[in-house]
Amino acid sequence: MSSNATTEEHVLVIPATLIESIGHLEGFDRNVDRFLQPILASDELSYRPRGAMELDPSFKQLIPYVVMQWTDPADGAVKWFQYTRGGGSGEKRLHAKRSIGVGGHISQEDAGGEEDPYTIGMRRELEEEVTIGAPYVDQREGLLYDPSNEVGRVHLGVVHRFILEQPLVTSNEAELAEGQFVSVKQLRQEREHLETWSQLTLDALFPESV
Repeated sequence: MSSNATTEEHVLVIPATLIESIGHLEGFDRNVDRFLQPILASDELSYRPRGAMELDPSFKQLIPYVVMQWTDPADGAVKWFQYTRGGGSGEKRLHAKRSIGVGGHISQEDAGGEEDPYTIGMRRELEEEVTIGAPYVDQREGLLYDPSNEVGRVHLGVVHRFILEQPLVTSNEAELAEGQFVSVKQLRQEREHLETWSQLTLDALFPESV
């Protein structure tokens, strides 16, 4: 999206006070529906200029965060799709970090269809960023909120785990570089190189070494 004044992307945001009225949320929270259902049903949702929202923690940008998992039949090892954030037009504060999550903002252009904007936006972001060439099951696993850094305090992530039948994922953008499936064991060994959301997701979904 262009960021000039006439065409700046407007993204779906939630007032922080709405989240606080539901309950305390920090780190990885598995009770997705407790928060997400009232959030998506709220009349306090709005689309606001992305540039301003990146600097305003009184609003949280809703972000689908999809991790893609495949189990290698040769040895039973669970593997996740991992990539390095490149120098494209995405979140520049995360460049050069490794990530296991794919997804992005829900834009105003996602509203008005037959499905809810969240589902439309998640599908659009995925199609823009990757091509998935195998059947999969979508499991919604939890929410992510990390106020410890400037990126985390303005975003609220919804973690989806896609369980793929085959490891057929290719990147569609330079922003997603060096994409490959790696074992959970390797991810844990290289945890310090992952972005914070990926660390939290890895710890929550695989709390012990696999």
